[in-house]
Amino acid sequence: MKLLINLARIDGEVAGKERAYIRNIGLANDLDGNEIEKLFDQRHDLIVPDDLSDDQKFEYIFSLVQLMKIDERMYKEEIMFCSKIASRLGYDEQVMFDLMLHVKAAAMGDDEMTALKKLTKKYL
Repeated sequence: MKLLINLARIDGEVAGKERAYIRNIGLANDLDGNEIEKLFDQRHDLIVPDDLSDDQKFEYIFSLVQLMKIDERMYKEEIMFCSKIASRLGYDEQVMFDLMLHVKAAAMGDDEMTALKKLTKKYL
């Protein structure tokens, strides 16, 4: 959640679509709505857990790229932020090219997600 909020803030403001996306992820992970809202008002350190499975690493980077694309504007700073996180997750930073090409801002089907996981796994 904190990484998503950091990414959403890069361009100076958190757009409504970005806020809703982050909020939905928090609610889907059983976080309280009020607690999620408080996170938007705080600064967060850039912490990436070390003990993530490959699937969890994929979910992290996928969520970041999807958030970056949700407002239909991609800034250099956002791409650099996502590349940095991808690297900390153990990915080659080149993974960003495939992710930016294939991740959609809208919901993606199971087949698309499976293919994207397979595609990005080669970068781990």
